Amino acid sequence: MRAVLSRQASRRTALRQWHQFARHHGEQPNPENIAILSSACLGQIGLPRRKAEYIIGISQHFVDGYIDVSRLQHLDNEAVIETLCAIRGVGRWTAEMFLIFNLRRADVLPLDDAALLQAISTHYFSGEPVSRFEAREVAQAWAPWCTVATWHLWRSVDAVAVHY
Repeated sequence: MRAVLSRQASRRTALRQWHQFARHHGEQPNPENIAILSSACLGQIGLPRRKAEYIIGISQHFVDGYIDVSRLQHLDNEAVIETLCAIRGVGRWTAEMFLIFNLRRADVLPLDDAALLQAISTHYFSGEPVSRFEAREVAQAWAPWCTVATWHLWRSVDAVAVHY
């Protein structure tokens, strides 16, 4: 849910929306409680209608057993991404954030992440724009710890303390 709120939003906006959501539904919301809500209900706490629909839909997938974290833990990264991307509102970036923050995978390289590309540009290309291909080339040296490198690169461009 946090990844959906973070997608295409400023860090400040995503954090505000998450705090509003968590205040009403808890830090670890029960999917059964979210799946029965309407998008208008989530809209009342400041969530955009489309994101509210996605969150409700994702919750329904948990309720229906389509998303089973214990099953996903046994799949490789690409299989998890494929499974999650079949859900409306979940794209590759969202699935990669799920791999990083929920399944705690050590070797995820989210090449659709603007902050990662910005950090690679800053630290490896003297600030020149960097393509995903160039970023992938740089990241080959980080395997099997791409998540760890990504985390450090995120912190290098946004050194604000983050609490999880």
